[in-house]
Amino acid sequence: MKISIENLLPADAELAKLVGRVFDPEVGGPCVVAIHEGVAIDISSQAPTSSILIAHTNPQHIFSHLPKGAKSWPLETLIESMADETDPLRPRLLAPIDLQVIKAAGVTFVESMLERVIEERAQGNPERALEIRETLSSVIGGAISAVKPGSLEAMKVKEVLISEGLWSQYLEVGIGVDPEIFTKAPVLSAVGSGQRIGVNSRSEWNNPEPEVVLAVRADGTAVGAALGNDVNLRDFEGRSALLLAEAKDNNASCAIGPFIRLFDDSFTMDSVRQLELNLTVHGNDGFVLDGYSSMKNISRDPEDLIAHTVGSHHQYPDGFVLFTGTLFSPTKDRHKVGAGFTHDKGDVVRISTPQLGMLANEVTHSQEALPWSFGIWSLVKNLFERQLIS
Repeated sequence: MKISIENLLPADAELAKLVGRVFDPEVGGPCVVAIHEGVAIDISSQAPTSSILIAHTNPQHIFSHLPKGAKSWPLETLIESMADETDPLRPRLLAPIDLQVIKAAGVTFVESMLERVIEERAQGNPERALEIRETLSSVIGGAISAVKPGSLEAMKVKEVLISEGLWSQYLEVGIGVDPEIFTKAPVLSAVGSGQRIGVNSRSEWNNPEPEVVLAVRADGTAVGAALGNDVNLRDFEGRSALLLAEAKDNNASCAIGPFIRLFDDSFTMDSVRQLELNLTVHGNDGFVLDGYSSMKNISRDPEDLIAHTVGSHHQYPDGFVLFTGTLFSPTKDRHKVGAGFTHDKGDVVRISTPQLGMLANEVTHSQEALPWSFGIWSLVKNLFERQLIS
């Protein structure tokens, strides 16, 4: 998996305020870092956890007070460590979050909404997908592409679809009043750029989902963004929406990184609204898949998604991150005509945008990925032993 500093970092890296986490083998735990001039600087003495840093009313202040003489790691060293994530003696990049809850919004783009309907009607069978896709696209594709979710127009479209026998629970969250908001993965379970991502070995129809991930304070204020891969098992969810947890939450099935870019004058929520994400998948069989996701096409504004996630109805005292959904739904055939795309072990997935850099991961089976063993108690114990908390 070839990664350079140039594609790991944003194109305007000299302006970007980037924070993340690095595993430090000398202390046996994670260090919160700020990226400055190609170096990851340990700022754990000021922010023992990413959640504490993000909770600050002005997290960007850390770049004016970088600790002198603090431990640091050249990004070249961290990239070299990606060659073997099992080596306990190497420092390595981690997901840039820790105690934040990992939430996700689904069905926020019309194209991916139709693919969810296809999964449902195919009942998890990829060979039925092509016929259903053609039928749905010809009947409702253009009719709902410009409908604002929750609007009077959307309710009229809903009535028509019901009368035609085409209504679906995915259309409900796609154009209805309430979006789909779910918990993607447990706290501390996300992997970072360069680590392997997991697909359940029982799945025969699955795909990556390139997404923008918002870092949000407990009060609902978004303070930055990162890239994410919301790995999805299409056959599991297609058999039943009640299998969403099994489809979405498996060992190493959530990737976030490489860093959180904090909002400032050079990067704002308006910047997020304009982001264009590129995706490539390279397989050991020579298969190549290219795709993209454009935030310009999202059906619900990111601020609206945040408002549905946090408020008087639900609080997140340690903050949360929010996957905002994807336009990307791969239909390119890989192993069989009409069966569409599915992952193979060894696939290298790269998600990138000039404003956020690159998130790169190699696919393995969740059963073979590194076991998740460093949980909340492990983090608390490690921080206490390092005298970062008392």
